[in-house]
Amino acid sequence: MRFSLLVAGAFALGACSSVEKLNPFASSGPKVKPAELAAIQASAELKGLWQAGVGSAGEFTFSPAVVGESVYAAARDGSVARFDAGRQVWRIAAGQAISGGVGSDGKLVVVGTPKGEVLAFEAATGREAWKARVSSEVLAAPAVAEGLAIVRSGDSRIFGFDVVDGKRRWVYQRSTPPLSLRSNVGVLPAGKFTLAGFPGGKLVAIANNNGAAVWEVTVALPKGATELERVADITSAPVVSGSTVCAAAFQGRVACFDSNTGNTLWSREMSSSAGVDIDDRRVYVVDDKGGVHALDRNSGASVWKQDKLALRGLTRPLALDGRVAVADYQGVVHLLRGDDGAFAARASTDGSAVRAAPVRFAGGLLVQTANGGLHVLEVR
Repeated sequence: MRFSLLVAGAFALGACSSVEKLNPFASSGPKVKPAELAAIQASAELKGLWQAGVGSAGEFTFSPAVVGESVYAAARDGSVARFDAGRQVWRIAAGQAISGGVGSDGKLVVVGTPKGEVLAFEAATGREAWKARVSSEVLAAPAVAEGLAIVRSGDSRIFGFDVVDGKRRWVYQRSTPPLSLRSNVGVLPAGKFTLAGFPGGKLVAIANNNGAAVWEVTVALPKGATELERVADITSAPVVSGSTVCAAAFQGRVACFDSNTGNTLWSREMSSSAGVDIDDRRVYVVDDKGGVHALDRNSGASVWKQDKLALRGLTRPLALDGRVAVADYQGVVHLLRGDDGAFAARASTDGSAVRAAPVRFAGGLLVQTANGGLHVLEVR
């Protein structure tokens, strides 16, 4: 997760040093050395199945879309490509920079630009399907579901476009605090509605048919004497398993809710800008110091904590059949055991950061690095 702060008016001029303290990727100020990687006793294997390249992410964060065995990926320079089993099927040049992507349902491929344009291409050929526009830059991967291309703009508006012709069907917006994080948090389609987290710690279920709020819950309440201290934004996508939806907020809490009603199941104090994942028994969280936590799915009670990856810029965790994977700022993928958090396996990619969450792929996972490497790893 990479983010900066959006600050309104003259407040920005007097808050620079404080803002830097909130940003774990700040270029100035005291430095704390990330944890060194010690040798592990592997109990599993992360075996490379195939790798490919799409192009550098630059300052943005890109997440590949997986549909079956097809992978759709994009790069800052406007490259968009499809790979089947590691073989490039097509590659096109969008003709302009891309800042958010990729979303796909296997029929349509959707990306966004720094100028607020939404570009859609046919998944089979890469041919342009349509263009649309939102109110500001697109930093997150769009989602394609329920006949919609769902796009989040940098000003926290959510747009629903018809997948056939790109016509706007609805837009959802709500008031936001004067200070918020500039993040690449996307949205999560969940049946007939779409889940989205917002500045101020709010999680909203939006109806896909008309863009109206179905329910709204509070993951974290802003607290503190200053606007900086009161930043409590949801900077990662929520996760859903069965009737449970969980989310985490920066400088806030981790909480789980009933996805049908929005009723709170449990919550606990923990700051996370990377996010959460869930399996049948546990909720996994990466905190803002690089600790990986396993919490009991039913109660939120601590099960274990792995603290040997501190300050390594970890991604959101990915639950994988009783294990959990995270990747770091050096492109290293770590596989932990779900029952006790011990290291099970480790694999290196191309040495550049993995910023977006690992993506589930048949038998393992897929990561996209900042240098544009696509790496599929099988868990054995």
